[in-house]
Amino acid sequence: MPIEIFMPALSPTMESGTLAKWLVKEGDTVESGTILAEIETDKATMEYESIDEGVMGRILVAEGTENIAVGQQIAILLEEGEDASAMDNLAVDALDEVGPFPKTPGEVGPLPKQGSKKQASKNEPAGGKEKTNGEVGPFPTTKPFHQTKEGRTFSSPLARRIAAQSGIDIADVPGSGPRGRVIKRDVENFRPAAKPAVKSAAAPLDGDAPFEEIKLSNMRKTIAKRLTESKQTVPHFYLGVDIELDNLLAARKELNSMSDDYKISVNDFIIRACALALKKVPAANVQFGGDVMRQYSRSDVSVAVAIEGGLVTPVIRGAEQKGLRQISDETKALAKKARDGKLMPEDYTGGTFSISNLGMMGVKQFQAVINPPQAAILAVGSGEQRVLVKNGEMAAATVMSVNLACDHRAIDGAVGAEFLGAIKTFLEHPSTMLL
Repeated sequence: MPIEIFMPALSPTMESGTLAKWLVKEGDTVESGTILAEIETDKATMEYESIDEGVMGRILVAEGTENIAVGQQIAILLEEGEDASAMDNLAVDALDEVGPFPKTPGEVGPLPKQGSKKQASKNEPAGGKEKTNGEVGPFPTTKPFHQTKEGRTFSSPLARRIAAQSGIDIADVPGSGPRGRVIKRDVENFRPAAKPAVKSAAAPLDGDAPFEEIKLSNMRKTIAKRLTESKQTVPHFYLGVDIELDNLLAARKELNSMSDDYKISVNDFIIRACALALKKVPAANVQFGGDVMRQYSRSDVSVAVAIEGGLVTPVIRGAEQKGLRQISDETKALAKKARDGKLMPEDYTGGTFSISNLGMMGVKQFQAVINPPQAAILAVGSGEQRVLVKNGEMAAATVMSVNLACDHRAIDGAVGAEFLGAIKTFLEHPSTMLL
């Protein structure tokens, strides 16, 4: 029996994806482990492997197609010994969008007639006659049959997707498929009635300057959706503190001078300090879950990495148990995978706390948006020379400003202040990270 191949969920947050490229074609032999396609998710472009063996019988979704829902059928695999005729009895959903049905022996033939010729004649609609050569004739034009009493519209997945992309209500489209079903050509040929122009509240058209429309990537769509949800549903509050870096910079310089095999960055110190602070103040290592709260015993630190078209947050797992060199090596490796589009779901899911560092870009301070379901994120600014008053005297020091954003449903002000104080202590006295 033919094997139906569906759009896979390649990450926990994936709802749809883009079929970037097919790596097999119809008629190719497929083995278990064969790479079938490259699929663009909300985080990276990933390879999709077959778990079955057979011959690629039919490709239902063309490469380059966007917004393919997880679970939508994308291809049909024929098992050993089967030919194209084995696809005759597959669901119309899969087959009505791939063009005219061939009539050569062994290929998929025309759809079967519904009922006998006598029945068809008796119930013949006033829009045309049913043909006698096995093809379905015209359907009535006086009354649409593509909706049920409950208002559900019968339509193929491809028709629904094209309608959604074109901003068309599928219920408005007359169907010409079997039993009035809406199919691809119906949506493509549909011309909705003209409507008055409405000014968009999300993007006011209040200027006539030249512009270019840039299509959103899956990553940018996911960022927009998740961070809008965060700001609308998560009650943020912010705590800020200045941290003196002179001791840390001296320790970093000494460590880096000892070997050419590694290069520790200030960010590596920050990751370790945050991980240790989460262990010291476990009440900050939490996530809000409605009527429960989850408190973690391990510090899995997500680090924001800017890439073309957006950002991703690969995770340093168990960072409190790792030294600066190991943290440095893992961070560099994950950042490279992110920029190369090679991150796997296990590389960027499951963090318990996030760090966003814009200090290397000269940003003095900023406030970051919490990445749900996490309950906190640290925004790190640049270190700079400032004049401080110490023991009644002015002195120069290298100072860095950080801001902690907390989910007030899970972290109270006192807990956030204690946690931020622990980070400050570890960074200002880096030798305490050895205790």
